[in-house]
Amino acid sequence: MHKYQYTITVTEDDLDELNHVNNVRYVKWIQDIAKKHWQQKASEEIRNKVIWVVLNHFIEYKLPAVINDEIVISTFIKETQGAKSIRTVEMHNAKTKTLLVRSDTEWCLLNAKTLKPIRVPKEITNIFMPS
Repeated sequence: MHKYQYTITVTEDDLDELNHVNNVRYVKWIQDIAKKHWQQKASEEIRNKVIWVVLNHFIEYKLPAVINDEIVISTFIKETQGAKSIRTVEMHNAKTKTLLVRSDTEWCLLNAKTLKPIRVPKEITNIFMPS
């Protein structure tokens, strides 16, 4: 499994009225890391041929994060079958290593021109799920 990760620091803009990170912000971070991982690993040629769309998110909120917390966000491709791929994202408090959020997002691969679903080719699977 190939993991991709980076660390962010919670700012005031990330908070809700309870002074915890807003759930909507977590969804944004889930999408952001998926995009960054894709852009870093897939060549421009591949990125020009296909696009990914979200079919669903399953998100477990375990513990809240607050202002100035450092969060390690990591992701990996859990499974790929046909045109679909499941990407796992985990967010841990960098200091305590405690799991804050875990998600599985089901993505569908589309041909960039026709916008029709296509099977995830080995060329992409090999990048994100090397044997």
